[in-house]
Amino acid sequence: MIVATTLAELRSALAPRRDAPIAVVPTMGALHEGHLSLVTAARARAATVVLTIFVNPTQFTEQADLDAYPRALDDDLAKAGAAGVDVVFAPTAAEMYPTGFATTVSIAGPLTETFEGAVRGRAHFDGVATIVSKLLLAALADTAYFGQKDAQQVAVVRRLVRDLGIPTEIVVVPTSRDDDGLARSSRNVRLTPADRVRALALPRALAAAARAAADGEQDAAALRAIAAHELDAAGLTPDYLAVVDSDGFAELDRLDRDAVLVVAARVGAVRLLDNVVLAPVTASSDILDDRPVAAPTGSPR
Repeated sequence: MIVATTLAELRSALAPRRDAPIAVVPTMGALHEGHLSLVTAARARAATVVLTIFVNPTQFTEQADLDAYPRALDDDLAKAGAAGVDVVFAPTAAEMYPTGFATTVSIAGPLTETFEGAVRGRAHFDGVATIVSKLLLAALADTAYFGQKDAQQVAVVRRLVRDLGIPTEIVVVPTSRDDDGLARSSRNVRLTPADRVRALALPRALAAAARAAADGEQDAAALRAIAAHELDAAGLTPDYLAVVDSDGFAELDRLDRDAVLVVAARVGAVRLLDNVVLAPVTASSDILDDRPVAAPTGSPR
């Protein structure tokens, strides 16, 4: 496995490999099974898999959050090698944002101003859009792999690729979940045992709404109410809970097109995101690429 820390090293490593498909998996490190599921998906289609590890400072709106983000490069490299990654790109902040750097990729409109954009600030998605653009252009990969868990980020990436004409196919992999249904996240390690149990209300809420949609419920308010009931039972108050268009993230009144039910909630000291893909029952697939695992029988509610 090649480890590149500069753009020049990355391009040099990839130059002799460009006669076969190249895939890139962008991450901020602290790798877990969710990240490795992206590597597995990429490995199935590409001759060369590039994993990027970069804690991007421009998408953090608070310095304390940036400082607290876990960094475990040696462990990440071991996991990447075991997963079959061919090239790891692990640059410094100075490499990606050298002195005099003055360009920002910014996507206008509700897509970046609502939900996570409203909570974290528009600058968060400006940071995401800028670094993803730089990474895609650096690797010039045929495909790039992202997880469905960060649904709004996926929509932002799809939009920037389309608007800028970047010739990379964006492949979205269903959310990786632990056996109890909780979406895998580097934040999960900060949950106390009691909060871990409470957090299971998120996948239960999404699964309940998804079942209702599969049974024909199209009213977005009704779907939100079904999900909210599960959250309320666990004492969770969401930052947001909405049925949105999967492309532009406009909030929907009815499930009359492909959509996503998105939720964010603070469980103890940890803020968690999750979502489920919905489709109207008239569509060819009644639901779901990404169905949350139902709570095991006997699990606390």
